Amino acid sequence: MSKNGTNNDKTVHKVGSQVIVDMLIEQGVETMFGYLGGVVLPLFDKLYDAPINFIIPRHEQGGCHMADAYARASGKVGVVVATSGPGATNLTTGIATAMMDSVPLVAITGQVRTSLIGNDAFQEADTTGITRPITKHNMIIKDPNDLAQSIREAFYIAKSGRPGPVLIDIPVDMQLAQCPIPPKGEIDLPGIKNRAHGHARQITMAAQAINESQKPVLYVGGGVIISGASDQLRALAQKANIPVTTTLMGLGAYDQSRPESLDMLGMHGSAYANYAVQHADLLISVGARFEDRVTGNLQTFAPHAKIVHIDLDPSSIGKNVKVDIPVVGDAKQVLTALLNEVEYKPRKEWFETIAAWKAKHPFMYDKNADVIKPQYVIEEICRQTQGQAIICTGVGQHQMWSAQFYKYSRPRQLITSGGLGTMGFGLPAAIGAQLACPDKPVIDIDGDSSFNMTLTELSTAVMYKLPIKVALINNGYMGMVRQWQELFYGKRYSKSSLVNPDFANLARAFGCVGITVDKKEQVAGAVKDMLAETRPCVVDFRVDREENVWPMVPAGKSLHEMDGLDIFEMA
Repeated sequence: MSKNGTNNDKTVHKVGSQVIVDMLIEQGVETMFGYLGGVVLPLFDKLYDAPINFIIPRHEQGGCHMADAYARASGKVGVVVATSGPGATNLTTGIATAMMDSVPLVAITGQVRTSLIGNDAFQEADTTGITRPITKHNMIIKDPNDLAQSIREAFYIAKSGRPGPVLIDIPVDMQLAQCPIPPKGEIDLPGIKNRAHGHARQITMAAQAINESQKPVLYVGGGVIISGASDQLRALAQKANIPVTTTLMGLGAYDQSRPESLDMLGMHGSAYANYAVQHADLLISVGARFEDRVTGNLQTFAPHAKIVHIDLDPSSIGKNVKVDIPVVGDAKQVLTALLNEVEYKPRKEWFETIAAWKAKHPFMYDKNADVIKPQYVIEEICRQTQGQAIICTGVGQHQMWSAQFYKYSRPRQLITSGGLGTMGFGLPAAIGAQLACPDKPVIDIDGDSSFNMTLTELSTAVMYKLPIKVALINNGYMGMVRQWQELFYGKRYSKSSLVNPDFANLARAFGCVGITVDKKEQVAGAVKDMLAETRPCVVDFRVDREENVWPMVPAGKSLHEMDGLDIFEMA
């Protein structure tokens, strides 16, 4: 980090805690999250008069998830504060979640006095050491001259290139010291350089491959949403007439109501997306990283396809699959350049083949069942919200059903933990998303196991009068774990069955509206009542206990080797 001298006549000096607040305001922070503690009290004292909406969660992990979701929903940098020791360590799951999903986040942690570091002082932890593997960058401030510029650089690093979390550890004596605020200038960090526009020759090669292909597929990840490239993606898909499939993190990058949409691919993706990838002669990956839940067996992934990989992060290209045409660059810039070089191709046979797959293998479930099917609940939520709500989820079966049966039309509409798969993410994420988008309906479609992990954040929703909705897909199991135990462990349901509280009564105890639904005919009315509520509302949908997510590509299998397709045909 830069060493800023103090001999400049134009340099203003302030107490460190005020410098932190001033830098946050300078960076445009309007809402932030965090929990108090001894070594951050100087900072909180200055926040008392600051024009920043400060949200206190019930646990630091919840606060970090809120800041993460605030960033995902708004496109801004999320900010979270915690005290030293357990406060900082409680952030680690949230920081790792943001790291895996490329979310711009700045975490500010307090630390014991510099003279006590390394002496096992009360509530001391090596925060920078602990978080180094799960941050894009982290730092500890030991010189008052570094404080202001380090905060500026933290925000710059968090949002530049491939975004990610940055942590600043600030000992309490740095918050109390007189610190200079050097004039704001352009930040130049040699280690943070990005090739935004892509190499012209590589782009031309990619365009030629598209123009020559008979069976292309656009495979789109969260990088398109981060880049703000959805309009360019739509224009490219329509001009070149290419079907589009997305990862879980890419849902919303392409309007799923459009005929080119293949919905999500991968382990629990659509059969038609997986078949299309396996039969494609060209796969154009944009802002995706070929992770294992998407590719299945790498040896047999897209076996007939030439692969174009467009990504801002050069370390992602060629990491998992051999790439024929790499293009290092920002998705928005590269897609804009491609638009000028691609041509329209009818590809009639290719789209007819895809249409046949769609007709034969849609997402299905038993609609005639007497019990409540979880898919039906999500379909009804989608119908009544007209597909316009912001959906947050935990992790598990309900997350996959939310990806399959809610149809997304715009970016930043699905807020979910992808890479880390963090249970408990849904409720605090809904709080963060609602604060980012106060005029939009926000619904946490959650599982009972995920919800149990962070349900105390209902107090936060009530405290700040946030009208979030929680639709609980309650099957009394750790659902995805139970499904794997059924399929691969002889139905030995070891420790996956739960004894849950009465969630509706629990919600009322927190000050929320609580509704229990245990009959199929009650579902539509309950969804209507939930959406009409202006208070936080929890609806406990008691669904079929042993419903499975289909289709499913078992671990180690190829994308075309999906289980569950025969179940669809019998439904």
